[in-house]
Amino acid sequence: MAGPAPRVRRRDRHGRGMRGPVAPPQVPLSASRADTFRDLVLDSVERLERRWPQLADVEFMVMEVPPAVSGETVPLGGSTPAEKNEPARVVVYRRPVEIRTKSRDERALLIHEVVVEQVAELLGLSPDSVDPRYGQE
Repeated sequence: MAGPAPRVRRRDRHGRGMRGPVAPPQVPLSASRADTFRDLVLDSVERLERRWPQLADVEFMVMEVPPAVSGETVPLGGSTPAEKNEPARVVVYRRPVEIRTKSRDERALLIHEVVVEQVAELLGLSPDSVDPRYGQE
């Protein structure tokens, strides 16, 4: 003989019932700082790829901090040219950029400057020729 069927709970123990979504569907629930930073880098890269299609072959990366350096200045980014089995790479270091900026807008501008400078170094051009608005925003 089976016992009584389990009850379906329609309310929580405080009698309030099921809660709705925490945020509307168009708002991300929890975009971490790292995700937001990565999105800013991708926005900057997309902006440059419209003008420089050859950047599609470049690998853009975000790293927390640069490798240990023996110097007084901490780099905000770096680049390495393509090798036989490796694509060219541009790296933006998240923590040094975050430390130097206060707002999201400042961060976006600094990220774009870093990406432009590293792309210019890879292409052997001046930052002004990579992005005519470099340094003006």
